[in-house]
Amino acid sequence: MEKQIDVHYYALFRDLRGKDRETLTTRAATPRALYDELGMGGAFRLDTRAFRVAVNDAFASWDAPLRHGDLVVFIAPTAGG
Repeated sequence: MEKQIDVHYYALFRDLRGKDRETLTTRAATPRALYDELGMGGAFRLDTRAFRVAVNDAFASWDAPLRHGDLVVFIAPTAGG
């Protein structure tokens, strides 16, 4: 079933996606499926084990169910010095 999902991008993901947010109509059932649907695994060359995902302002599993109106944020790894 199709649903609308808001996706926000920060840091590396914003730079690579070329935008800081978008609203998508998707059939993706999980954040992992959404990540794959967006082609980010290929474009970003980042394995999902290298970063986190949040759904509706809380860290979530890559296999958490997505629902109409959810907010998904892909959280890039950070570097320190």
